[in-house]
Amino acid sequence: MSRGTVLASELETASGLWGKFMGLMGRPASALPAGRGLWLPASNGIHMMFMRFPIDAVFVSKPDGSGGRTVRSVHRSLRAWTGLVPLIRGADGVLELPVGTIDATGTEVGDQLEVRERA
Repeated sequence: MSRGTVLASELETASGLWGKFMGLMGRPASALPAGRGLWLPASNGIHMMFMRFPIDAVFVSKPDGSGGRTVRSVHRSLRAWTGLVPLIRGADGVLELPVGTIDATGTEVGDQLEVRERA
């Protein structure tokens, strides 16, 4: 990340329509401990229906030539059941993270980050 911080050391990927729809729905808060997150590739909006806990969400652009992504929008403490993020223009992925991650890392719109998949 452009700030030299790590948003999540372990990311689960929600691929496919069903995986993205389900996301973190119905899971307990313990399913998203510090340092973990859910990556929703090719997504530009999320909902919080059937969520049992709040989250932080970071929307990012498509990768540039070097694989970096620009932070397009940050949303702190999205409330369970009632939080909704309308479609974010220019977003091509969302990181769902534990509450407090955005503030702890100082993540802001315009930051550059990299989403790496493990080999």
